[in-house]
Amino acid sequence: MRLHRNLVFAVIDGLIEIFNEGGYADKVISKQLKRDKRWGSRDRSFIAETTYDIVRWKRLYAEIADVKEPFERKDLWRLFAVWCTLRGIKLPEWPQFEETPTRRIKGRFDELSNTRKYRESIPDWLDELGVEELGAKWDAEIAALNKQAPVVLRVNRLKGDIGSLQTALSEEGHETENIKPYKDALQLQERGNVFTTEAFKNGMFEVQDASSQLVAPLLGVEPGMRVIDACAGAGGKTLHLAAQMDNKGQLIALDIYGNKLKELKRRARRAGAFNIETRVIDSTKVVKKLHNSADRVLIDAPCTGLGVLSRNPDAKWKLQPEFVEKIKATQQSILVDYSKMVKPGGKMVYATCSILPSENQEQVKKFLKTEEGKDFSIEKQKTVLSSESGYDGFYMCLMVKKNKEA
Repeated sequence: MRLHRNLVFAVIDGLIEIFNEGGYADKVISKQLKRDKRWGSRDRSFIAETTYDIVRWKRLYAEIADVKEPFERKDLWRLFAVWCTLRGIKLPEWPQFEETPTRRIKGRFDELSNTRKYRESIPDWLDELGVEELGAKWDAEIAALNKQAPVVLRVNRLKGDIGSLQTALSEEGHETENIKPYKDALQLQERGNVFTTEAFKNGMFEVQDASSQLVAPLLGVEPGMRVIDACAGAGGKTLHLAAQMDNKGQLIALDIYGNKLKELKRRARRAGAFNIETRVIDSTKVVKKLHNSADRVLIDAPCTGLGVLSRNPDAKWKLQPEFVEKIKATQQSILVDYSKMVKPGGKMVYATCSILPSENQEQVKKFLKTEEGKDFSIEKQKTVLSSESGYDGFYMCLMVKKNKEA
């Protein structure tokens, strides 16, 4: 593999923004990719994948390179040299690579690979938390979460079926395969930019991880129902629900962030989903007005996001121990407040993209003991571990509210 100076410079500049200036990897990379219009898909994929790789393995590489944060520019060249050496890429004779101890790099890698926090490149506190919550499963789980996530698409049933989508993508040069038992999912055989395809522009699919695609079906929605997606965000699961409702009935998408709901509206137009109504939660009145009114409520709760580290590796470095406690308090208050929107006999799903039982099963147990939770009972719950599924880590729990008249 021959290294091109302008591509490597783009990687180094991106890393400075991510590590030293607190930039989010996906946004920084997206900006870097626009630097030179002449770059082809191979160039852009080198920048994106190399940057993500170095972000993912930051602790391990920094330990090997013997550099500490905040990183100077020369430190990041050393991290890049480690990345190259461990991949068997010959370093060019550039001034930045002078005196790179390639033999020592390999030796240090072998030595550090015996210790999990270095081998899996995670902060001490996160390693301790993983062991505390998952026990013997943590080893395999963190290893799985350090692998690059596959690209999974969800067919939009409002616009077609799996077969027609597969054909349309194949005609545009993207080969896909079905993944059982995910009935709406297709996986790309090779990574590629599917957002430029006509199939995407025509709303035939959304990019959505296979585990995430299990959440909406668990709710068991039917055409004509009143359904509330209480933490809708930009609406990946809302759009899935709209398709399952066949555009019939009322689907209310709530969120505290108006800009995310604007994005949802844009996506809904492309998807041809017109039974969605967005409402910003800008006061307690918004939720109060909906008390005891919904057949189904989805609470896709804010969480640590530890189940999606394979696609957001910088979260390992941005996440702090105090946030874990804070988010658990938020989750419980959301469960208590938003569950009031479920009507007697209705159902609710609580879901997170976390693998921690304290954000999942423990939160449900705690909720069921509250005044608001005493009328609910668990109908079904599912934990998806990345090490077992090959996709994102997720938790989802279906609860039913007692019908007092029955």
